This record gives sequence, C-alpha cells and structure tokens, in this order.
Amino acid sequence: MKETIIKALTQTKLILFTALFLVLFDNYAFFHNVLEVYPFNFSNSGFLISLAVVLFAVTSLLLTLVSSKYTLKPIIILILIVSSMTNYFMNSYKVVIDDTMIRNMMQTDMAETLDLISIKQVLYFIFLGLLPAFLVYKSKIEYGSFKKEMFAKIVTVFGALALVLLSVFIFSKHYTSFFREHKPLRYSTNPPYWIYSTGKYINKTFNSGPIIVKPLGEDAKIEGDANETKKLVIFVVGEAARADHFSLNGYERETNPRLSKEDIINFSNVFSCGTSTAESVPCMFSPFERDEYSYKKGITHENILDVLAHTDDIAVLWRDNNSDSKGMALRVPYENYKSNKLNTICTEDGECRDIGMLIGLDDFIEKNKDKNMFIVLHQMGNHGPAYYKRYPKEFEKYTPVCETNQLEECTQEEIKNAYDNALLYTDFFLSKTISFLKQYDKDYKTAMFYMSDHGESLGEGGVYLHGLPYFMAPDAQTHIGAFMWFGEQMKQDVNMEKIEAVKEQKFTQDNLFHSMLGIFKVKTEAYDKDLDVFNGKH
Repeated sequence: MKETIIKALTQTKLILFTALFLVLFDNYAFFHNVLEVYPFNFSNSGFLISLAVVLFAVTSLLLTLVSSKYTLKPIIILILIVSSMTNYFMNSYKVVIDDTMIRNMMQTDMAETLDLISIKQVLYFIFLGLLPAFLVYKSKIEYGSFKKEMFAKIVTVFGALALVLLSVFIFSKHYTSFFREHKPLRYSTNPPYWIYSTGKYINKTFNSGPIIVKPLGEDAKIEGDANETKKLVIFVVGEAARADHFSLNGYERETNPRLSKEDIINFSNVFSCGTSTAESVPCMFSPFERDEYSYKKGITHENILDVLAHTDDIAVLWRDNNSDSKGMALRVPYENYKSNKLNTICTEDGECRDIGMLIGLDDFIEKNKDKNMFIVLHQMGNHGPAYYKRYPKEFEKYTPVCETNQLEECTQEEIKNAYDNALLYTDFFLSKTISFLKQYDKDYKTAMFYMSDHGESLGEGGVYLHGLPYFMAPDAQTHIGAFMWFGEQMKQDVNMEKIEAVKEQKFTQDNLFHSMLGIFKVKTEAYDKDLDVFNGKH
C-alpha cells in the first residue's frame, strides 16, 4: 500500500480543516474590509471573532452539503484552486467576484488573460491553491458505514447552523448593521460569495431556455428624399476611458491635444450602463434603459445594428480590436482586427493598434457608395492593467510609467502616467478617424461619435481596474468620455444649436440607441424621441 502524506482523515475532519484553511489564508480582503468598518477595539472584538467563526461554519456547511465519497476531493481541490485566484484578484485589485465579473472573465480572450498573469499570481496559485490541493489529493479518507457518515453530516450541518445562529444572537446589534448597512462586506467572503455568484451566473446564462432572438424595428424606414446625400457615420466604442482624465473635461494634463483642435462637441456628463465591457456594450446598443436591462434581454432582442440594417438602406460594419462585439454584431458584417491577419499595424509581441482599423475602410465605403453607412470601431483603448502596452513609445509623454501588470507594485503616479499616455494615443486615433471622414465630406454627410464603454479605477482608495457592482462603483468607473464630430454637410442636417445647448447635461448610454435612429432619421416603432439627444426635450 502506498504511503500517504497525511494521516488518514475522516470526511468531516477534511472538511473542517479545509474550511479553517480558507478562513485563515484566503480571506484577507474580507477581514481588511471589515476592519475598516468595525475597527478592532474592545466593543467590536467579540463580533470580529464571531465573524471568523460564522465564515468557518458557513464554509463547512457548504462543503458538507455537496460532499460524498466520490465528490469530496474533486470539489475541495476545485474550491482551493479557485479561491486562491479569487484571493489574488481581490487583494491586488480590490475587485468583487460577482456574476457580472464572472461573465467578464468568461468572455475574456487569451491575450487579455496573458495581460493579467504575474509572478505574484503564480505564487498565490502554487502556495494557496496547488499545494493544499495536492495534499488533499494525497490524503487518505476513512469512510465509515452509510449510517455513520450520515450521522456525521447531520452533526456537522446542525453544529454549523448552531454556531451561526448563536453568533448572530449574541452579537445581534452588530449583525443588524452588518447585513443592512454594510452589504458590500459580504461580497469579499471567500469562497461563499464566488460560489453564490457562479450559481447566479449559471442560472442567468444556461437556465434561460432556448435563445430566441426577438425581432426589433422590422418596420424601420428612412424618412426623406431617397436621392438625398448619403450619410457616413463612424461610431467608436472606447475602452476604459474615464471622463475626468480628458483635458476636454478640464483635466490638468493635455490628454486631448489633437481633438481640442477639431470642431468637436464634447459631452462632459455621460455615464455608462455598466462597469465592464461584457455588461456595458450589449446594454448601450440595446433598446433598454439601464434599470430594465438584463443579460437575458440583451441576448434575446435585436439591437440598434439590426434596426439600422432593417432599413435596407444602411450598410453596417463592426470592426473589432478588442475582445469581440459581445454579441452585438452576430447578424451584421464583423471583422476581427486584433490579429495581423487583417490589422497591418501590430507589434512583434502581438499588440495590434487601433489605428489599423482605419486601413481598408475605403473599400467598404466604395462597395456601399449608394447606401448610408454605419461603421462601429471597437477600440483596445485603455484596456488594463497593462496600460503601458496600449501605445507606441512615441506617445510616452508622461514618465515614469508602470511597466507591469501588477499595479499594486507601482506608485499611483506611475499608473496614472501609463494610463494618460494610452489616452494620448486614443486622442491620436480619434483625430485620425476624423481626418479619414473629412476625405468624404464632399460626397457624404459625415459624422463621428465616441463613447467609452466604462471608466477605470487607478488605485484611488486601493481600487483598480473596473467591474465593481454598479451601486458601489466610484464615478471613475461609470463617468465616461464622450463627444461628437460633424462634417460640414451633416451640420446642415442636425440642430447644432440644440446640441450645443445640451452638451453639459447629464446623459447615459441609454440615449445611444434612439440617438443613432435620430441621426439617420429612421422611422420605427422602436424609436423613442425623448431619449434622442438630437430631438428629445432635454
């Protein structure tokens, strides 16, 4: 018989040891957040100890409920490994692993994943995930009779419940405020919250029945003279561009030197639908407002691209230098510019520049010269945490920069420098896009719209990146950069005075769907004039 590293354990002992390990080594973020609200002093000490007991009891309870002779080890090994990674991301970036973050991770491509890998992450994986998982794998479990195992389970379950109830009863005053006033604290419990979020994600994603996409705006028609000059509109979906780092919005650094020389109309008060690309992009192109939007509604309804295509007079194209269109371009032409197969401006390490999306657009315009055109360019923009990779060296105006994906190892100034340099490159790309459109200004009514998908935290309060639940996200993650540019012929077609008058008002991504219908003068039942920036009563 092979020797085992650990002496024979009962099923219950392995569960209790695992729960204790998780509480002690994978919950730094939880206890750190708790101590900020309930400082360690005489009046809070008992409650703080009880929180550790409750977390231990809840984790033991969860493991006991799913344990059996055949599932115990695989489940514990999986939980140890995932919890080690959850621990790393919560400690390093102060993120919350909720169902939206899980969706974001599931839709992340290999290049974005590689951007996140670091030595520190590997160490977390080895010492808090792989090593304990290996010990569990090598341990010998002594299983008793069915009756004995069931009795042990029942004792564990009722023992865990008793600990929870007793703790809540003794420290009811503290737990009342913990549950009612400090709900976000629970979001950092590891592993209970990510297990709950995974269940929520699976329920939303796979338990929604067959996906049947409901048609939208099939009655769409362009109003006006068919012989009117056609419109050529480019819509740029930005990435992680927070409004307060635009010099157009008063930021002290000149991050928009080229755009400031263009005749643009800056919208300084625009807010996103979500705090991640996976949430914001489908929401902003959908007909639903943020309060009524859900993942299921997003995947089961056509979007603005479909409605424009239904007119049969608007050619639609989506070019992508980000992960993908998040399902928005499933029924319209889509081109992947994140590899050198189409994008001719890529670095040796595989980073493709946004400017590459402009190359070859003339062919699309020539091919559709008798139609109106709506072109979406989905930027890589300021995708973090490797901001230093997002721009060519000549755009490195602000130094020193953070040259690692481990943002917590850099000063806030270094992070800000790298982020602002990436914004400078976005400024260059957007000004080049305007220059591209100017070539066609005599033949078309041209316009460009820019709107970031969400903002970004740069370490303020120890928070990095994005993806916090909307209600607790700082403005840095929801207040986004946005502006419009119109060619000379298009200026005659829109009410410029009205646009200038409302540009300082608060808008959200909810206005996008109806404003794009408005700019093309599309008549459809799906159109809501009140949400159209160009025609609504703002």
